[in-house]
Order: sequence, then structure tokens, then C-alpha cells
Amino acid sequence: MQGNFKYSNPTKLYFGEDALNSLGDELRNYGQTVMLCYGGGSIKRNGIYDSIVEMLHKAGKTVVEDAGVMPNPTVEKLYEGAAMAKKNNVDLILAVGGGSTIDYAKGVSVSAWCEEDAWQKYYLRQEAPTCRIIPVGTVLTMVGTGSEMNGGSVITNHKEGLKIGKVFGEEVFPKFTILNPKFTFTVPQYQMVAGFFDIMSHIMEQYFAGDGDYTTDYIAEGLMRSLIHSSRKAVANPHDYEARANIMWTATWALNTLLKCGKPGDWEVHMIGQAIGAHTDATHGMTLAAVSIPYYKHILGDGLHKFVRFAQNVWNVSTDGKTDRQVAEEGLCALEKWMNDIGVVTDSTQLGVCEQNIPAIADSTLLLTGGYRTLTRDEVIDILKQSMK
Repeated sequence: MQGNFKYSNPTKLYFGEDALNSLGDELRNYGQTVMLCYGGGSIKRNGIYDSIVEMLHKAGKTVVEDAGVMPNPTVEKLYEGAAMAKKNNVDLILAVGGGSTIDYAKGVSVSAWCEEDAWQKYYLRQEAPTCRIIPVGTVLTMVGTGSEMNGGSVITNHKEGLKIGKVFGEEVFPKFTILNPKFTFTVPQYQMVAGFFDIMSHIMEQYFAGDGDYTTDYIAEGLMRSLIHSSRKAVANPHDYEARANIMWTATWALNTLLKCGKPGDWEVHMIGQAIGAHTDATHGMTLAAVSIPYYKHILGDGLHKFVRFAQNVWNVSTDGKTDRQVAEEGLCALEKWMNDIGVVTDSTQLGVCEQNIPAIADSTLLLTGGYRTLTRDEVIDILKQSMK
């Protein structure tokens, strides 16, 4: 372990088939007006919307609906939601959906009463909120981002060709989260497996960094093994409750700030993936999948010891008669096989990447210093080209 750190996570979780029953108790802690945020309407088709609205009305709440949150929330939508929340003097934002809806809700929570331009302040300048913050609660219906138990909020600005995440402090974390694995059963398979890889990527971004002996790396290896096992079961049977429950719980722990304690992190895969998303509006988890293998092959020599450990402890690769590099490469082959088995996109051309937009994507990619190698723009271009099959 290295350095000093503080760990605190204020989000209260309710997990299991009966988790939604606790929403009524939580609503008593907040004022009269609740903004209900959701996406394209799937929660109306599967009955979750009716159940939640009934509970809100039973609690005597005034409900302000903010529908139509898109998979990659835009800055225009953020401005719209912030204006709605301020106009109605909202007391609680209840986000029902996946990570995008929750990311958006957190963005609205700090933007409604902000006297500056929220995009400039939070996402470009990466400043902390100095205004009134509206509390957020969540009902999770799709796993992947871990947004249900952290301060992250990713917003897309198509005009500027940027997709930027702001990691807010614990004052912006959801106050409570409802986690019922059955709510994830009706997610389309494409979105389901994209979420699975998003989870894996969150863990790997924190795992492939640092040279010390970190307690959290051992935790990360266990989470990855659990995800690999359960994801295969969920692909074979999306209604396997145990598999979906284990994946939901893994997703939450993958990015609730625990794994980053006491060590550096990488996050360059996310920077490249988010840049792709800014230019193509592709599904987030798939953008990560498309560039991960090329990226990790590119930095393998810089963090060889950790890639050897990854191969051994996550994929059970034997070291007998092999060089460290051969072991590490077998680990990446095992990762790629799992990716193919669950059905994620490994060819970025399927997401809208082409020779013509690679320079613009590279220009939109933030270059970070926490991993085993700090990339140059030319290296990003090379990785993007390698991601095109």
C-alpha cells in the first residue's frame, strides 16, 4: 500500500427482490417535490414506472417528470433538466434507469442552482460545486457504470466533440440506491453485455497501475473472476437470478471508490472510449471493448509484471516453460476470448470509427499520467487504427 487516503461512502444500498419496498421509507426524508428522471420509456413497459409513481403518490409527493434521458446524456439535456429542477424547486431527484440516467441526475443536482455555466465549471474546469446541491436517489435497472454508488457524471458535448466525466465528492453521491437484480432482466442483450464489459474495464483501469503490493488488487482479482463466471451464465440465461445478482453487486463495488484506495489508476481506455463516443454516440461499454486489447498490447511491456499476475490470478495461465511476456500475452488472449464469448464489439468500425475521423477522435482524447505509460497523440492514433479489424 502507498500513500495516505480517506475512505468514505455515504450511499445507502437496498439490495434484493424486495428492495423497492424501502423506497417509501426513504421518501420520508425529503421534501415535497420529486423530479423523476428516466430514459426512453422502457420502465413504463416493464411496470417499474407504475410501481414507483404509485409509491411517490402514496407518500404524498408532487412529481415532476423529466423523461427522455439519452444513453449518452448531452449538455443540452443537462441545461434543460437543471432549468426544470430550479423552476420547480425540486427537493429530491429520483433517477430510474442505468448509469446514463444516474450520471445525468447528478449533473442536474449540481447545476440547477449553479450561477455559472455548468459545462464550463464542472466538466471543462473540473471545479467542485459551490452552490446548493439537490439530493439524488436511484433505482437501478441496468448495471455497468457503478454510478449508483459514486460521484461520477459523464456528459457529452457534440458541438465541441467532447465527452467528459467529472468525479464529484461524496456530497454528490446518491443518498440511497435500490438494487433489484430482476429489474435488469429485460435489458436487451447488446446493452447487457456492454454493461458487463464496462464493469470489467472499471476494474482493469484501477488494476493496471502501480508497482506495489496493494490489498485492493487482490480484491480486484476476485471481482474479475466473479464477473467472468457470472457473465457467461447470464449470457446463456439472462433470467439467471444468481448470476445477475452477482454481476449487479460486482458492478457496484467495481467503481464505488474502494479499489482506488492507496494506489494510482490508469483510465486511458476510458479517455479513448469516451472520445469515440463523443464523435459516434456509440454505446459506452462497446467503445471500451473495442480499444482495450489494442491498448493493453501497446502498454504490455511497460507493466509486464502486472500483466503476468493478471494472466495467472484471473485466467489461471500456467507459467511452466514460458517467458513472462508469453504468459502476459496468453492472459490478454484469454481476455479477448471471453470478450468474444459474451459478444462485445472488438472492431471499432462497427461503432462508427473510420480513417477519416481518427484524427478528430485523437484530438478529443485526454492524455492521463496514472498508468504504466503516458500516451502521445500519435500513439492514440495507432491504437485506434489497431482497433479497426
